Amino acid sequence: MTDAPKANAAPAASPFSRGGLMLADGTFFEGTGFGAVTSAIGEVCFNTAMTGYQEILSDPSYAGQIVAFTFPHIGIVGTNDEDIETINPAVRGLIVRADAEHPSNYRNLLALDAWLKTHNIPAVAGIDTRALTSMIREKGMPHGVVVNCGPSGECDRDALVAQARSFAGLEGLDLAKDVTSAQTYKWDEMPWAWGKGYAREDKPSFRVTVIDYGVKRNILRLLAGTGADITVVPASATTEEVMRNAPHGVLLSNGPGDPAATGAYAIPTIRGVIDTGVPVFGICLGHQMLGLALGAKTRKMRQGHHGANHPVKDLTTGKVEIVSMNHGFTVDRETLPAGVTETHVSLFDDTNCGIAVDGKDVFGVQYHPEASPGPMDSHYLFERFAEAAKKRA
Repeated sequence: MTDAPKANAAPAASPFSRGGLMLADGTFFEGTGFGAVTSAIGEVCFNTAMTGYQEILSDPSYAGQIVAFTFPHIGIVGTNDEDIETINPAVRGLIVRADAEHPSNYRNLLALDAWLKTHNIPAVAGIDTRALTSMIREKGMPHGVVVNCGPSGECDRDALVAQARSFAGLEGLDLAKDVTSAQTYKWDEMPWAWGKGYAREDKPSFRVTVIDYGVKRNILRLLAGTGADITVVPASATTEEVMRNAPHGVLLSNGPGDPAATGAYAIPTIRGVIDTGVPVFGICLGHQMLGLALGAKTRKMRQGHHGANHPVKDLTTGKVEIVSMNHGFTVDRETLPAGVTETHVSLFDDTNCGIAVDGKDVFGVQYHPEASPGPMDSHYLFERFAEAAKKRA
């Protein structure tokens, strides 16, 4: 027979961390905290991808954002050192319905919880992600705070509301400067192969300069796979710096933030590059700033596009591609100038997803053709860019 607990004994500590998501309007989703024991403020978006959570969380384009996954179980295959798009993830926080605490995969090195702790990213599980997704679809992407208060911590809701309301939002923010490389570097790693890992391009046939606004590694890998000798330059590079190695093509990378804000210093460079006559390929933020450089305008979207299952129609061929997307701004097709043709559109909301300059090898797409994560329907764009660049080699 066990002794009865003493009347003044302290209650046993809970093994679970308190946590939640507080929105700026005071809505609180209570759940279980995991990852880093801290809080993070940002714009809350949902991602519909069923796989590739590590690639998504390490995508520099998510700087300033909190990602809520619509797929219920996240963390199933753990994490590894290969499925990353940058060494230092810029995502603010993570929201899931259920954290897979016991991952199973031969490539697993760390559970998602431990990986998040390593990068100081807070997360919350156990909330109604379907309700949150519906709210975002109806009202747009809210400002919020994701918090992991720890097993013995208390979540101060009044302080969290104030914190959420203090976030100014992404409009007008140049976040590329926070995720770009600080210096110029070379790249030769090629796409991952089963059982072999990443090979190296040792016999390049043409030169490409990549302007890094927050470039994903798989963009560089696919470029290397086409035979490119790659030089990566910071977002602030001038036209002279971009063209210093006499590239046969220039790629404008993806990245976070407001394209108009980054464009304050990037647009003159892009215009200078176009004037040299070399082929230019823009991806995501690079596509948006290409549009700005050509005379179009961009605008903020209500809920953006985030997922690996978005249908896009190629207006030049009539084919439909299933693509990865991650953006909260879009090129306003009504502002496209003469001589610039719309080449791709979203079949979800008919927003612009691609442009090309008539008579020149200058084009861009809003989505992520590097397919990391996501289907490989759009790899042909790298081949198209490579073929145009090789003509100048």
